[in-house]
Amino acid sequence: MCDQDHFDHDEEEFEKRGLVTRRQFGVLLGAGASMMLPAVANAQAVTESEVTITTPDGTADAYFVHPSSGTAPGVLVWPDIFGLRPAFRQMGKRLAQSGYSVLVVNQFYRAKKPPIAEQGAQTPIPDLLPLARALNEQTHMTDSKAFVAWLDAQPSVAKNRKIGVQGYCMGGPMAFRTSVASDRVGAVASFHGGGLVTDQPNSPHLQASKTKAQFLIAIAANDDQRAPNEKTVLKETFEKASLPAEIEVYSGAHGWCPPDSRVYNEPDAEKAWTRLLALYGKALA
Repeated sequence: MCDQDHFDHDEEEFEKRGLVTRRQFGVLLGAGASMMLPAVANAQAVTESEVTITTPDGTADAYFVHPSSGTAPGVLVWPDIFGLRPAFRQMGKRLAQSGYSVLVVNQFYRAKKPPIAEQGAQTPIPDLLPLARALNEQTHMTDSKAFVAWLDAQPSVAKNRKIGVQGYCMGGPMAFRTSVASDRVGAVASFHGGGLVTDQPNSPHLQASKTKAQFLIAIAANDDQRAPNEKTVLKETFEKASLPAEIEVYSGAHGWCPPDSRVYNEPDAEKAWTRLLALYGKALA
């Protein structure tokens, strides 16, 4: 999961091993700024806006971006612990340019509007833990239902195609539980997700195994070192449930996907991006 010692150790270790550069750790990044992602081939023109969504607990702010014409499968994005910020808007826009109607949410809307992390992805993790700990299974479920319903009501979202959901870090369990909250979800992706497997009966992996979605679970190398049995539990659980699930340990450290991360690993991030498009191309067709 996310903790300061985790990130500090990763920065030192992965730079020493040459897996990421000093620049990629964010020394040249301003607070909230992000590195440019590779361009999308044949990118579609998109329309983007800041939106608000009514939930049982209040009003959530979010970023919505979709192809400027026609309809496209909907996708819900749960950010990592640093929250809704330029890097995730950029990631959402890139996905929309690839043919999806994308909603990137502020999961901390009950307590704070963006910027969630004052120093972007360079913010000390302890500063953000109170926000993260205020969320739980109930909020995951409540928000998932509200966000999927809002997304599904938009004219740009194809009603005859399933919805995808993807989560990063703490967003991994949220993505899993979204598939439980709504049968509209056909594909679930978790990137360096934390807390996917617990010893409790409401563990996200057990809940998700009762759905009909397809899964992509990309595990960080250091998360695998800390919990080497988790990938086996995930594989066995989804196999038993007869659910398609691609489960792989990536070489990148926890947090390797967002381009403003201190451990951004472009080769692995692009591999994850390719696998995400393959999942959506199959499950949301």
